[in-house]
Amino acid sequence: MQLQQAVNTVFVQLAESLEQISQQEYVQPCKTLFNNTIGQHVRHVIELYQCLEKGYDHGVVNYEKRKRDQFIETDKALASSLLLEIHNGLGKPNKELILEATYDDHSAEPITIATNYFREIAYNLEHTIHHMALIRVGLTEATSITLPDNFGVASSTVKYKKQCAQ
Repeated sequence: MQLQQAVNTVFVQLAESLEQISQQEYVQPCKTLFNNTIGQHVRHVIELYQCLEKGYDHGVVNYEKRKRDQFIETDKALASSLLLEIHNGLGKPNKELILEATYDDHSAEPITIATNYFREIAYNLEHTIHHMALIRVGLTEATSITLPDNFGVASSTVKYKKQCAQ
């Protein structure tokens, strides 16, 4: 499936970047990220996929109810293993789901939106790429590792740049 392959590509990039940094760099606050850490951004990515996987079984996905597990944001090895676990679980068939969310700060009552599993994988993929762009900023500040040119860049942007270069 094209979506699973795209997720694999970004997860491999993310996992390879984690292999290149130290545990200290993973948890170091970055000024350019408003004192957030690489680990916090990685945790956020992981937990959205975990919410989707949990919601798949129940038919209802609610990203607001994620754990915000500090172990993921402080343990680089745990984060790496969870990325692999998530990727291995993405082969499920498409099915209809309900997205439950509260978009208004003044309301506690969630709204429901019809969606499906593949659409939510696509959302999570785009969200992951967005956070990888932020992670790239943090890695540039905190480390001297070399990242792939397309790390944190949407595939549509990569394709557009290739067209412009021709």
